[in-house]
Amino acid sequence: MQLNSLIKNNKKKIRVGRGIGSGKGKTSARGHKGQKSRSGVAIKSFEGGQMPLYRRLPKRGFKSLNKNQTAILNLSKIQNILEKSENGIDKIIDLKILKEKKLVNKKFLKLKILGTGEIKKNIEISAHFASKQALSKIEKAGGKISLLKK
Repeated sequence: MQLNSLIKNNKKKIRVGRGIGSGKGKTSARGHKGQKSRSGVAIKSFEGGQMPLYRRLPKRGFKSLNKNQTAILNLSKIQNILEKSENGIDKIIDLKILKEKKLVNKKFLKLKILGTGEIKKNIEISAHFASKQALSKIEKAGGKISLLKK
């Protein structure tokens, strides 16, 4: 038994351009002239003059120019900042100071305080937004938070 007999697809590949007798000679089943009869031509996404798929589908979404302009700080992060003495921050925290000390990126325009974690020191914070949980925890620790209007 030969290995060739085990292969189910025993069809021979049609060899185009091998003379008149083969039936696929001369133009090699490409027809006469025209763009598609030439070698190296592929008309991608061309649908014969029909409106192409990429133009039939609607455009969606946009890239917002001013997204992510709010720096978010948790109370746990603020506590870490206060514990590190090399920062030089001890009583007052606001966005300007955080930018100067390079603790937040300079691209941020607003500051938001969230209540994850605990804060032990009493500190004065000025921010644009703050969660209710953050407000209560800061006041419980003896600190003050002032919300800026912008």
